[in-house]
Amino acid sequence: MPVSKELLEYQKVDGSLRKIEQEIASSEERKKYLQARKIMKTALEKLEALDRQAAELIRLRDELVKRAAEAEKGLEEFDDVDDLLEGGADVGFYKKNAQALLDRLHAIKAELGHLLGDIDVIAADYKKLMDQGKQANRVYKENREKAEKIEASHADEIKAIQTKLASIAAGIDPKVLEYYKNKRKEGIFPVVVPLNDWMCVCGVELPLLHRSELAGGNMIECEHCRRLIYKA
Repeated sequence: MPVSKELLEYQKVDGSLRKIEQEIASSEERKKYLQARKIMKTALEKLEALDRQAAELIRLRDELVKRAAEAEKGLEEFDDVDDLLEGGADVGFYKKNAQALLDRLHAIKAELGHLLGDIDVIAADYKKLMDQGKQANRVYKENREKAEKIEASHADEIKAIQTKLASIAAGIDPKVLEYYKNKRKEGIFPVVVPLNDWMCVCGVELPLLHRSELAGGNMIECEHCRRLIYKA
């Protein structure tokens, strides 16, 4: 693809826009509100995970309560054991079954105790995350407003530069301009650079095989940094 004066002029003007963008992006207010937004997002994700865990623990709790109730109901059957024993029933049989039910009930209650402890831990974590989220939300709102004011203070300047860029863009091959804009979005700047002693600005030497491709004002992509190189 060929280099053109319009493309180089576009990049020069675009550099002014990038400088303003960097100034806005580097403001403490913007950093704080973006950080707060990240904390809020993370807290929300963790809260949703805790909600799922809590729902599962509550399900297990209800199941244990049901099992405990069944065990206690089984023990109630032994209320009339004296009458049964007087009738000649096997003491060992009833004693063994009663003990089994008691053991099961104790095990269920112990498991339930651990489960309730886990629920308490989740409740504490939930409250902590809610507090963090509320604090982050306050920081987010306060600093977002400040960041928006900083951005608004550059609005006229940005609009003027964008208008100028649109005017220059009319004289650039659409495919070349699209390529330039894609590189710009990737954080590459400057996108178009002159060859310096057969080297790109990134310090990588242009292979002999590709040097002839620069003839006639053509540009080639650096194999290392992906910038567009032209021979001045």
